[in-house]
Amino acid sequence: MTETDEPEFALMMQGLSAEAAPAPPLSSDERVTSGITALLSAVHSLGQRLEAVEESVVRNFEATHFQKIEAQLTALRETESVNQKLFDSLHRELISYRDNFVRESLQKPVIRDLLVLFDDLSAIAARSSQATPSGEGEAEEAQARNNLANVLHFLLEMLRRLEVNEIEEQETVDRTVHRVISFESAESPEEDGRIVQRLKRGFTWRGTLLRPEEVVARRFR
Repeated sequence: MTETDEPEFALMMQGLSAEAAPAPPLSSDERVTSGITALLSAVHSLGQRLEAVEESVVRNFEATHFQKIEAQLTALRETESVNQKLFDSLHRELISYRDNFVRESLQKPVIRDLLVLFDDLSAIAARSSQATPSGEGEAEEAQARNNLANVLHFLLEMLRRLEVNEIEEQETVDRTVHRVISFESAESPEEDGRIVQRLKRGFTWRGTLLRPEEVVARRFR
């Protein structure tokens, strides 16, 4: 992400928070519904802008660096003095360099912000699901929860387009992808290591762990 794009993205995130803030004149239920509706619209706008920025950065990079190096390697391959295995090795390194460039300069900071937003909205959704409907406002609260679920779904779709995938739910702890935050007592050895609660979702990027999933597990003493 360029120096110009980073402030613009920060402003968009600030605008998103501002749009989600409740308006004083509205009732509690109306503020929740209005805020989440505005948030849904802002996140959709963010997704469209993210795609445009990513496409622009990748296209410019390939035009100024990747294509030039690719042409040079192709010319080398056509000479009899270059070993095919050496060319293949150089080509793989070039692909790796391009992927790392895209990730570090564009995807990594955007992914970090999207994961923070996903965590915050997931916490709101969890509290909302535990709230008791308040009679007349039950329909509005249900609509607000539905809108929030749509926002979370769209965020996951944005992450998938960046090749970020959520760690699949598992029954037992896998230390390579899980971080145990706390333990509950197990009544038998068979229950040792069994996951009882997922606290924070974990994610991978192209098969590489971005962050572990935080869980509560059972432990047999």
